[in-house]
Amino acid sequence: MDSGTPEAGAARSADLTALDARIADCRACPRLVAWREEVATVRRAAFADQTYWGRPVPGFGPPDAALLVLGLAPAAHGGNRTGRMFTGDRSGDVLYAALHDVGLASRGTSVSADDGLELYGVRVTSPVHCAPPANKPTPGERDTCRPWLVRELGLLRPTLRAVVVLGAFGWQAALPAFAAAGWTVPRPRPAFAHGARVTLVRQPEPDGPGTGPASVELFGCFHVSQRNTFTGRLTPAMLRQVLREAAGAAGLTTRGS
Repeated sequence: MDSGTPEAGAARSADLTALDARIADCRACPRLVAWREEVATVRRAAFADQTYWGRPVPGFGPPDAALLVLGLAPAAHGGNRTGRMFTGDRSGDVLYAALHDVGLASRGTSVSADDGLELYGVRVTSPVHCAPPANKPTPGERDTCRPWLVRELGLLRPTLRAVVVLGAFGWQAALPAFAAAGWTVPRPRPAFAHGARVTLVRQPEPDGPGTGPASVELFGCFHVSQRNTFTGRLTPAMLRQVLREAAGAAGLTTRGS
């Protein structure tokens, strides 16, 4: 499927299935295309016998999700290898273990795109869909990828009630995307912090009242990176607490304490 530019591809996507397919075909950022394909060819020794996905990684989860988890970008030997967000790397191990602990995922591990993992009322995505060198997309790459996120938010709008944003990069990318997708972002823009909570009010639609919640709750959480989890900056208990609070705001039932 030819996506053209992200703006054109996003605009032509009538649902999340079409959007995901067009995202997976995107070649808008030359540096990211070259890197993801080089990694998929050279491979890490531990995965030398595997065929890498080597393409942009679309979001993962049900199309009627009430809660969205927004990361940074796929990992070079994680999502770029498996084709699914936060799958096959240590960051994903932490995230999906926490989602499972609170009752939002069918299992606590995510090793491949066909491992049977299901998410309950939750979708996982990122503002940049290609694995970047050194895990650092440029601001230009973030902005080029934004139309995909804006359209994803628009398609989720009928059911979306809460969003957990992992890290400052995701937070900075999320706020303008929400503004473009039809929510009012406070000014000055709220700063990222672990435990931050911001209410974004849905703007009136010009052609009628529309459908979906009147607002969405945005929650800040330190990223599930190895640096944060190994040093204890983000503990499993801290992550579970944010997920439970966000799930409560989304109207989802969780388990445990």
